[in-house]
Amino acid sequence: MTGRSPRPTEEGTSSERALRPLHIAVGSDRAGHAYKDALAEHLRGHPLVASVLDVGVDSHTPTAYPPIAAAAAQLVADGTADRALLVCHTGLGVAIAANKIAGIRAVTAHDAMSVRASVQSNNAQVLAFGAGVIGLALAKHLVGDWLACRFDPTSPAAQKVQMITDLERPGRMASPHTP
Repeated sequence: MTGRSPRPTEEGTSSERALRPLHIAVGSDRAGHAYKDALAEHLRGHPLVASVLDVGVDSHTPTAYPPIAAAAAQLVADGTADRALLVCHTGLGVAIAANKIAGIRAVTAHDAMSVRASVQSNNAQVLAFGAGVIGLALAKHLVGDWLACRFDPTSPAAQKVQMITDLERPGRMASPHTP
């Protein structure tokens, strides 16, 4: 599947012009600050981005990643942002923290297939990168792939995404036999 363009579903066409521009929240810890700033600038110039909301951190503030990741994820959960892009040293910590916000599906991905599948198969709204894991040029390329992907709520994956969402309901027990 590498090298193939994603199959966007919005307005039934693969043309980027047909896709609604997205509002993107960005955030990082100090380890990911330089990447976050470079990726935010890249996003601001992208035709599939309507706005970039920077929730921090700057290079001088010793803020831990959990509140930054949670703030970005909350913007997505409440509808202020469509998606969030987070950066820490590995991408793992910010993804874990973002996943604590109800309704959020956050992933760490460093390759094109995983980035596309995160949206098209899992309807993940938050993408996390590790500044210590991925080169900035590749991260920018993957952000372009990510922006061009849309989840199709009529796809076979929709039932599985609903099963994931159902796991957040209080008292819900996971069972391999529960539809």
